[in-house]
Amino acid sequence: MFNWLKKSASATAIPAPAASFDVLVEDEWASSIANIRQRAPAFKQIQTIVLIASGKGGVGKSTTAANLAMALAAAGVRSGLLDADIYGPSVPTLFGLQGEKVTSPDNKLMHPLSKHGVTLQSIGFLVDPEQASVWRGPMASQALLQLVNETLWPELDVLLIDMPPGTGDIQLTLSQKLPVTGSVVVTTPQDLALADAQKAISMFRQVKIPLLGLVENMSFYLCPSCGSHDDVFGTAGGVKLAERYQVPVLGQLPLQGEIRLQADTGVALTAGDSQLSALYQTIGLALLQRLSGELPQAASVEIIITDD
Repeated sequence: MFNWLKKSASATAIPAPAASFDVLVEDEWASSIANIRQRAPAFKQIQTIVLIASGKGGVGKSTTAANLAMALAAAGVRSGLLDADIYGPSVPTLFGLQGEKVTSPDNKLMHPLSKHGVTLQSIGFLVDPEQASVWRGPMASQALLQLVNETLWPELDVLLIDMPPGTGDIQLTLSQKLPVTGSVVVTTPQDLALADAQKAISMFRQVKIPLLGLVENMSFYLCPSCGSHDDVFGTAGGVKLAERYQVPVLGQLPLQGEIRLQADTGVALTAGDSQLSALYQTIGLALLQRLSGELPQAASVEIIITDD
């Protein structure tokens, strides 16, 4: 259908969760949304563009990006998610849209898909999911730029871009060709992941894209049977990295089976009134406050969690 496809054949530690907590009040969401909508659009009808990145794969970046997009949408934010992982797109699976294809009014421009209130675009909606995209870096970068420019985006407050891991061609192309508002780096507390996350931070500094904050994923494991707490991948590594670069920790997420189940089945974790849903909502609000200048550069988001 599409010609290009034919050609291309000071931070402080955050308390670990225990039971439940209060979601931040709606007035704070409304204030941040209003501040973002007052600014001029960064790209087409999109107010802000945020890159969700990681230095390495396997840290839960795509799952975090998807749940964050859904949390923003659930709070009234006009939210979009672009899957920039040309070689391994995750959005079709994360949103339960395997096999779905985008449509085109003129065989050139594309209508994005939508689910759970999020506007979605992915190379996975254009190619056979069982076929590998055997493209060199510049070819993949060009395909992604066409995916961005030839999508009929609606009015959006925030477009999250789920970046592929690493610091290669695609990262540099998006950083230099799009008016990116800022970036968020996802990491685990493990030293190996932190070393690569540090490289991602260094890349964004080199291309002069503001780092809005860090999300520490798989921060701890809370046993559902006995309630014991285990720091499987280390303790507060993301917090220490944030301290070093004087950026906020937007939140810490647990290593929990429910998140994995949501990712595999495409069910919206953030649609329910659960503890995990509220965690993503808190991170979403912190991101909005950073975008609107309401959250200080070196502040951490303190998520208060109390036992029932």
